[in-house]
Amino acid sequence: MSGLAPATDFVRLHARGRPEHPALVEANGRRAISYRELDRRVDQAVGLLCGEFQMERGDRIAALARNHVDLVVLQLACARSGAIFVPLNWRLSAVELAVLLEDCAPRLLVGDSLLDGVETDLPRLVLDALSAGIDRAIPAPPGAIDPDAPSLMLYTSGTSGRAKGVLLTEANLLATAVNFTVLGQVTPASVFLVDSPLFHVIGMVTCFRPTFMMGATSILSPGFDPATTLGRMADPSLRVSHYFCVPQMAEMLRACPGFDPESLRGLTALFTGGAPHPAARIREWLSDGIAVVDGYGMTECGTVLGMPVDVEVIDAKAGSAGLLPPTMEARIVGEDGRDLPDGVGELLLRGANVFPGYWRRPEETAQAFTEDGFFRTGDLARRDADGFHFIVDRRKDMFISGGENVYPAEIEAVLIAHPDVEEVAVVGMPDPKWGEVGHAAIVLRAGASPDETALLSYCDGRLARYKLPKAIRFLDALPRTGSGKVVKAELRRQLQDRR
Repeated sequence: MSGLAPATDFVRLHARGRPEHPALVEANGRRAISYRELDRRVDQAVGLLCGEFQMERGDRIAALARNHVDLVVLQLACARSGAIFVPLNWRLSAVELAVLLEDCAPRLLVGDSLLDGVETDLPRLVLDALSAGIDRAIPAPPGAIDPDAPSLMLYTSGTSGRAKGVLLTEANLLATAVNFTVLGQVTPASVFLVDSPLFHVIGMVTCFRPTFMMGATSILSPGFDPATTLGRMADPSLRVSHYFCVPQMAEMLRACPGFDPESLRGLTALFTGGAPHPAARIREWLSDGIAVVDGYGMTECGTVLGMPVDVEVIDAKAGSAGLLPPTMEARIVGEDGRDLPDGVGELLLRGANVFPGYWRRPEETAQAFTEDGFFRTGDLARRDADGFHFIVDRRKDMFISGGENVYPAEIEAVLIAHPDVEEVAVVGMPDPKWGEVGHAAIVLRAGASPDETALLSYCDGRLARYKLPKAIRFLDALPRTGSGKVVKAELRRQLQDRR
């Protein structure tokens, strides 16, 4: 052995194979970091962590900061050193952050001005000081990466109950890189524009690991702003080919006064995930000549499903989360755990990208897996004859009305197609006659007037009678987590208060 890391350390590989190609670009300052420079900087970060801060294998480094290139450097340094990087959701309250910090018990907390709102006795380091420390550090000697050691911990959004730390190994991250690269047509010439926060699996994993694997480029921005993002995607000097966002961000782009589909022809596709993307909205993009490639993933598994980059297929299967990639096995099972040849059941997953477990939660880890190693996603899905998967709803969101199973996502898909509806979420509410009935919360588009009768009439004939919402309430905004998911428990409480 020469002492070089195995080929799974793609930054090391491309530092030798295409050393001057840009790996990371800062969107604001346009500073480009080549693969040669990134490789050395990661080694310097390892030298700083293991030298000055005496970090050891398994130690956690927490981060509370908006997007910054040295957060990516830190995660790669953790992979090389055996430490675990824990980026925290800076949209959480101080109380919530304190709970997470107590749970992960980091040796070091790094961050920007967001650290000012956190009370803790943990050693802390501001990003400017971290960057300066990396600049002056002596690079650590190359070493092999353990593919089965956790290098990243992301906290689940915690829409119900407390958030859990999801441990992800380098083998997991490699599998996600393979999955998205194949499904998303990532090449060495690809350029990703990254607006997503780095505490989210889309930001930290899906937007970087495929580019590092292929020796491509990621442009990191401080955050999402519709007009600025559109300008960057349209800038021919940046050559943006891939953009990944949640559906709500995609709608904000379309609604932006500067939206011009002609300027986005350089995109391989606009990729969406993290929440259901209604077929009606996808076809609006297709009518503008832009492929919108929806997919399905989760913190515990990274990229799981994805649509092909083919406009005709997308149009024919709009609303599908796509096909299973090469590293995955999937089952759809009923309540008794038996496989369903057709119909709706819980999606179970097994493969190299599935996480090994939750941080310090052995019982919850055991409950999350079947005896033969399939992860219970908690999502209800169906698979058509062509192998395309449709995510029907969260298992816990389904309700029973008059003995019939009702999936809120079905009702939401109908309502979102109405021209007056900007956002919609449906929850089951107690009902003395039917047990539960659907109540819809709607955010209207600008200029639209609330008209419950008209919207209920719109649903009639498009949904079975037992699926029709019992009531519609109009809200200014839906309650969401920091990663954009609707918090249905909070929504249910709000609707209960308004009854």
